[in-house]
Amino acid sequence: MFRHTFLRYAVLALLAAAALLRALTAGYFGLEILAEILILAILVLALDMVAGFGGMVSLCHGALMGLGAYAYGVLCVHAGLAPLPALAGAIALTGAVAWAIGAICARAHGIFFIMATLAFGQMAYSWVFETPLLGGDDGLGGIPRPDLSLLGIDLSDSRSFVLFCLAATALAYGAAVLVLRSGLGRSLGGVMHNEQRMRALGLTVWRVKADVFGLSGMLAGLAGALAAMQVMYISPGLLAWTTSGEALVVVILGGLGTLVGPLVGAAAFVTLKHGLSGVTSHWHLVVGLILIAVVMSRANGLFGWLEARWGARLDRRLADATREDTPREATNDA
Repeated sequence: MFRHTFLRYAVLALLAAAALLRALTAGYFGLEILAEILILAILVLALDMVAGFGGMVSLCHGALMGLGAYAYGVLCVHAGLAPLPALAGAIALTGAVAWAIGAICARAHGIFFIMATLAFGQMAYSWVFETPLLGGDDGLGGIPRPDLSLLGIDLSDSRSFVLFCLAATALAYGAAVLVLRSGLGRSLGGVMHNEQRMRALGLTVWRVKADVFGLSGMLAGLAGALAAMQVMYISPGLLAWTTSGEALVVVILGGLGTLVGPLVGAAAFVTLKHGLSGVTSHWHLVVGLILIAVVMSRANGLFGWLEARWGARLDRRLADATREDTPREATNDA
């Protein structure tokens, strides 16, 4: 079961403070980068829920994110819905599709699960690419942002939009924690560690996987809708398998199965991408070398390495304190 530690709380507080400070002080370009980090953070939180805590490595979460973006765009542009109801509809629709994918793929494991989700993602990409209603390869433009003028908030302003994304990321993290701490989350952990035993105990394994996959898809849909709001335009490239692959890289880079780690990974990945792209067009090579180094070090990502070092230090302090207390107890007994 997922639980917070002092280190996790400290890193969360540090990330939140840094994001808030950046949102209040950065210029236009810095705000756009921060919005990209926050949207990616929501996507990798969704992926970590199923991959890190359920062992379901998905290569269709990029397509789910794209589905959320297109659902939001179509509901706003073609159906004429207001942005907030369209956002709710996009999240619900993406969650329903993700639930169906999870139910179909629930009996697959390992590479077979990965390839099945990849196939669903590629089918979605091809369908969107060839559908005139969705703009085909030209994409879909004219996507509005929610109107929060009644609250005195103008989301057409980049700073206000970034703060909106920050609030959405906080809600997404809270939702992920609630799911993983619930009975459903504990059942998912049991399924990951020993699926046959959980099935023998009477648990409907496929339903647990499908339910968590559906909830994860809702978060991916939220990320997609925010991505559509950010640039007010979407294209089929958002559904490409490379988006899912990039999200998986970020989760591994940050720390699989930690929730906090993917947030660290999202911040590190986007910062590296924009920092290195100004120096070389081969920034993927540098990120790849860093990922190889992280994997070969046998650490669970950047945050996993920090957590292991922190845990070892606490163990040493506890052992030292135990050794210091033992002679005192012996003296008192004498």
